[in-house]
Formats: sequence, C-alpha cells, structure tokens
Amino acid sequence: MSSAPISAAASGIFTLGGDLPVHRLGYGAMQLTGPGVWGAPKDPAEAVRVLRHAVELGVNFIDTADSYGPFVSEDLIRRALHPYADDLIIATKGGLTRPGPDDWRPLGRPDYLRQQAELSLRHLGVERIDLYQLHRIDPAVPLAESLGELSLLQQEGKIRHIGLSEVSVEELEQAREIAPIVSVQNRYNLADRESEAVLDRAEQLGIGFIPWFPMATGELARPGGPLSALAETHGATPAQLALAWLLRRSPVMLPIPGTSSVAHLEENVGAAGVKISDADFSTLADAA
Repeated sequence: MSSAPISAAASGIFTLGGDLPVHRLGYGAMQLTGPGVWGAPKDPAEAVRVLRHAVELGVNFIDTADSYGPFVSEDLIRRALHPYADDLIIATKGGLTRPGPDDWRPLGRPDYLRQQAELSLRHLGVERIDLYQLHRIDPAVPLAESLGELSLLQQEGKIRHIGLSEVSVEELEQAREIAPIVSVQNRYNLADRESEAVLDRAEQLGIGFIPWFPMATGELARPGGPLSALAETHGATPAQLALAWLLRRSPVMLPIPGTSSVAHLEENVGAAGVKISDADFSTLADAA
C-alpha cells in the first residue's frame, strides 16, 4: 500500500497578525491563469481540483491577487472553495494594473485601491479580506496615502490585516509608522536571497515573510550538484528540499509554492515532511 500523502500541517503553524493561525506551507494561486498570468487557464476544471486538493492536503493559507487574470484566480478560488472552511485564510493583493499579458504597472492611488479591494471582496465572496497586501509601492503616490486608504478599509471592517509586497527594510519601517503591518511578501529562494535583510527584520518583528518564487534553485539542482545530491540522500526531490530549506531558514517563513497540477501540488506539500539537519542547511546555504 502507498503511504498517505503528507499534510501541510507538518510544516508547523505561524499566527498571522496574532490571531490567524496558518500552516506554514501554503499555496500561491498565480499559476491558475492563462499564459502571461492573463485570462482563464487552459483547464479551469483542473484548477478547481488543485485548489480543492490543496485544502484536502492541509493547506489553509492561499495567496492570490486581483491582478492574476485579472480576477481569474480569485474567481476560481470562490468557485472551488466557497463557502470557505473556518480555518482557511485567503490573502489577496491590490496595487498593480494589467494592460496585457506579462505587463505589470504599479497604481497606488487611494481611490483605485478602494475600488480593487471592493472588487476582491465581491470576487472572493467574503465580507472581510483576512490579509490585504499592497502589491507594489507606487513611486508616484505617497505611501501614506496608499496605506492610509487601506487603514480606512481596515477600520470599516473590510480588511482584517495589512501586508506589503516587494519592499526594502526602510520601506517596511516607513510603512509601520503609518499602519500595522503583519506580513511582507518579497522574492526569496535558496538561489536568490537579496531580501535577506528584510527577512531578518520580519523575524525580529514577528511578522510573516511570504517568499514568492520560492522553488527557484538555479545551478544548485544540476545533476550531481549539492541540491540534487542531498535530495537523493533524503529521498526527496530538489524542489522539496528547496522548500524544506526555506521552512528551516526562519520560523516566520511562509512559502507559497504554486502549480496548476495536482501531481505537482502533492510533491510541493510533501516538502512539509522533509526535515534537514543543521549541516545540510549550511551546505545548501553556502553552496548558493
């Protein structure tokens, strides 16, 4: 008999904002769209299966954005999972416009952010968004105006918690003077650790760090390379070991690997059961 699938619960628990406990290994829903993160996916039924199976595998933290599609990802989440389980936390983002495939442009005007938050409430089918993240800081709009509007939405009960995406330590500190911030979502993976200082600050503050593009491994996964060799030793795939390294890196780390395939979903969640030693952790960190 084959063994039961690993549950995301094995990744441990982090409490977002002091009141939202989530399993640390979540799911990112960007790939549930068409090419260029634009339009509907080739197989919407498979996208629904992936979302439902993610929850079956213990995932209770799903990250999306209004710009994924646009709104395609949020609509699929509602189709697959509404009415939502009490412990399912859905985070979304606003602040990027989409003129076309692979085209992303910051827009942080208060009226636009309010409009997008209201639309996300409707598309997700909720009365309050658990975690609403400013997708990008708009250089043409003062941060105090963008976050000020999100704070108003929070006061109105339409947003529970506020997060940021792709920020520096300085921008995080500036934001914290304007509104309570419970998470940061920056690009971070074993091979790309430019946001190390932001991660360290998030850990100091006890706020969640959500690494996007978490499974990039570069040359580390080449045949005979350090990641490939250690993965074989652990009976895991290189992608699983890369995710396990992230989980080991910091207690505030909340990886959200995305996929449009049920098989890849099971592989990714299986990383929750991969435990690496201090020596293996250091070997991979040094190799990168």
